[in-house]
Amino acid sequence: MDESTVVVTGGTGGIGSAVAAAFLEAGATVVIGARDAAEIEETVDSLASDGDGDGDDDGHPQIEGLRTDVRDEFDLERLMETASRAGKTGGIDVVAACAGVYHGTPGETPSDSEPYSRFDDHLATNARGVFGTITEALPHLNEGARVLVPTGAVAREAKPGYGSYAMSKAAAEAVVRGFAADTDFVVGCLEPGQLATELTNGHGRDPETVAGMFVWAATECIPATLDGAVVDLKTWKQATR
Repeated sequence: MDESTVVVTGGTGGIGSAVAAAFLEAGATVVIGARDAAEIEETVDSLASDGDGDGDDDGHPQIEGLRTDVRDEFDLERLMETASRAGKTGGIDVVAACAGVYHGTPGETPSDSEPYSRFDDHLATNARGVFGTITEALPHLNEGARVLVPTGAVAREAKPGYGSYAMSKAAAEAVVRGFAADTDFVVGCLEPGQLATELTNGHGRDPETVAGMFVWAATECIPATLDGAVVDLKTWKQATR
């Protein structure tokens, strides 16, 4: 992926930082966005020191970051413009829309006791944020570019106590299907299973163990398998045996 540029939202923690690290290791130029500027600086410094993120032989920085709130389309516009100028050849080749929030304790936020404020921010971040990320990326996507959105079974299989978070993930999947149908780009969801992040109170798989799924989806997964669909962990493991 030496000449590819990858944008990762939510790139300072959980699945986002693991995905950014995996693409960086694969040789891509990576641009991360997240809400906290200090965390962005810390993550960029960490990823750069772990590998070749300081730059290539031509002086191109391979890891950059920009403070970005995915609820704000103007932040997303700046992120995509920055990323499109960051790589060796211009434009964006992969977008990983990993930004997400869960307000409350997983499994303890039932729909019938959700405040409007929590519903609104789940939708604004987890669904509208994906819509905005893709919308602002479109003018900068190179031919053959792919957009990857992490998801979970809770988006399709109702479980007690997940309330508006589950609703927002279902909406995000609908956003993905819409863009897959209406654009020429490959836009799909990846379901890596429950991950040990702040969203799950540390319960689940280490995000680093599944970050390679995103690199595979961006480079090797058959377009028809991914576009407008949900690709799960089993499909990735079977394809990479």
